[in-house]
Amino acid sequence: MDGSIKLGRLFGIPVLIHFTFLLIIPLFAWIIGTEISFYMEIVRNVFKVPIDASVIASGYFPYIIGAVIALGLFIGVYIHELSHSLVALRAGMKIDSITLLFFGGVASIDEKEPEPRTEFVMALAGPLTSFAIGIICTILMYLTTFFIQNGPLAGVITFIFGYLAILNFMLFAFNLLPAFPMDGGRVLRAYLAGRMPLHQATSIASTIGKGFAVAFGLIGLLLFSPVLILIAFFIYIGAGQESAVTRYNFLLKDVTAEHVMSKPVVSLPPQMPLSEVLSLMYQTKHLGFPVIERETLMGIITLTDIARTSVLDRDAMQVRDVMTRDVITLPPQAPIMDALGIMTRKDIGRIPVVEDGKILGIITKSDIFTVIELREL
Repeated sequence: MDGSIKLGRLFGIPVLIHFTFLLIIPLFAWIIGTEISFYMEIVRNVFKVPIDASVIASGYFPYIIGAVIALGLFIGVYIHELSHSLVALRAGMKIDSITLLFFGGVASIDEKEPEPRTEFVMALAGPLTSFAIGIICTILMYLTTFFIQNGPLAGVITFIFGYLAILNFMLFAFNLLPAFPMDGGRVLRAYLAGRMPLHQATSIASTIGKGFAVAFGLIGLLLFSPVLILIAFFIYIGAGQESAVTRYNFLLKDVTAEHVMSKPVVSLPPQMPLSEVLSLMYQTKHLGFPVIERETLMGIITLTDIARTSVLDRDAMQVRDVMTRDVITLPPQAPIMDALGIMTRKDIGRIPVVEDGKILGIITKSDIFTVIELREL
């Protein structure tokens, strides 16, 4: 994910932290610090425990404690996402990464169509993990009140574990809402997918998820809560994207690269001047061409490659000077969803189809979406 920093690997899974995560820690610390007395009363009333506030509410301690709670919460969020990933690994799926974001975490699972039963267990694993963390924090909070005699120290630890327990119980309840693509929405989709085709189940779950997103957005506007508005935005966008991907998987499940590729391929020699390439783009309305020399694919040149050059230098430049040499290719038997996935991840518009070193055709995004439109009829 763009804007993410790799922290390391755990159970072989890359762990990434998004820059938004670094922004939310001080914000969360400030929110807790400024209302520390209010949050202490919540812990007292929920768990009926005494809290010595002599240290908690003094000086900069409210903000330090807020930062500790924020870090503790996101450690819990990471464990929540890790539980999804461990269930997926056990089911034989590939986990690309876990990314910590400002609103939680995202496990990137490389699986096109999960089995409903597997997705049901995976989706429940996260909320149940949060619930378990809440119970552990609750136990630690009560143990603190019994075994630590120092009043101010006991007050700090009791408050931290008590508030983390409440936050994890809230995370458990919030994630069980049937707002796809949240965990509860995935549980709903898994349930529906056992009774209808996956793409129909996804469409229903996505519609319900968008409804929740609109409700969250309206509540966020009424309460002047930017966090709730952002969560609503990500749920709405996520529901739409996942629904589209599932729909594409269904429509293109038996389509391969050779069914979609355009041929014959217009190719260019590496010695061709850029001015002639631009003229050819105007004539053909194609914005990219493979570069071939002696029947060997040498690279690919696109309008983007040319746009990176200075207008004054183009007259003296040839295709070989600006072409992309590290070309991604696919065999004709490759599923077309592989091509669409590569184009999306790499932000490229075309992929040559190559077999035995010879280019057979070329696939563009417009070719793929044309096939999708035809198959929807």
